[in-house]
Amino acid sequence: QVQLVESGGGLVQAGGSLRLSCAASGSIFSITAMGWYRQAPGKQRELVATVNNGINTNYADSVKGRFTISSGGNAKNTVYLQMNSLEPEDTAVYYCYARLARNPWRNYSDYWGQGTQVTVSS
Repeated sequence: QVQLVESGGGLVQAGGSLRLSCAASGSIFSITAMGWYRQAPGKQRELVATVNNGINTNYADSVKGRFTISSGGNAKNTVYLQMNSLEPEDTAVYYCYARLARNPWRNYSDYWGQGTQVTVSS
């Protein structure tokens, strides 16, 4: 069993900051990518940011320069999303994502957290 547990969502005023955390636990052999997606009401889930092999990062154009994704370093299997200069348009449920293998044969699958609400008031 694999679990992704998110924390750090909440309500913030426009221009404020939040930091999301996600920890993956369970029977994990290897993680190749972790990241964040979000889904606003009435919209499709969209990529926010990902980090591959703990090094290479990728951001949605709408968050570049405002959000920073990082791996957990000593906190293994953890990823963070620092969100600055938040805008009302950032309001959404944010989902943690991981592409991981549970065995040495590296059969990778995608896993998702339950989601954490981020609300930015104007």
